Amino acid sequence: MSEYAPKLTRRRFMAGTATVVSLSGCLGTSEELEPASIESGGNCDQCGMVIDQHPGPVGQTYYQDNSPEGHDPPARFCSTNCTYRHRFAKEQSGWTPAETFLTDYSATDYEVRTGGGKTIISRHVEPEAFASTGALTVVANSEIAGSMGTAIVPFSDSGDAESFAEEYGGQTLPAEDITRELVGGI
Repeated sequence: MSEYAPKLTRRRFMAGTATVVSLSGCLGTSEELEPASIESGGNCDQCGMVIDQHPGPVGQTYYQDNSPEGHDPPARFCSTNCTYRHRFAKEQSGWTPAETFLTDYSATDYEVRTGGGKTIISRHVEPEAFASTGALTVVANSEIAGSMGTAIVPFSDSGDAESFAEEYGGQTLPAEDITRELVGGI
């Protein structure tokens, strides 16, 4: 064994310890942020509509060092469209999103129905119906409507998203890849 081996081992140990401590701080933050139940009668923080009175996917966002006006975090939204519009606007104002959750249609027994010339998808507001955007694939530009027009429909199982797009049209992409331009074109 080389005379340098103990010193290198110690450095590796210290570097590994620093990495674990650093990661545990990050993991602790994300573990604390969980989807909240969207209360009956609650208003969308983007457009003001009553969330539980409209169909389609909904969302919520926690921001670092900032909170929505008038209630505890997270900010809550009547649609995926409002969720993204709010995030984009707040990012321009210097707010940093810590975590965004959207309805996960792979985790719900959803219904699609047609009425009034629109094809709509059911709304789900309970905490277990949400997943982090990092784990979601969305279907954009389908024939499905939500509370704010054409819905961006999220799924945690990409196969579910592909099957949905085959049936209702649209394109699949990671939820994290949604752009301001895509949302603006809906």
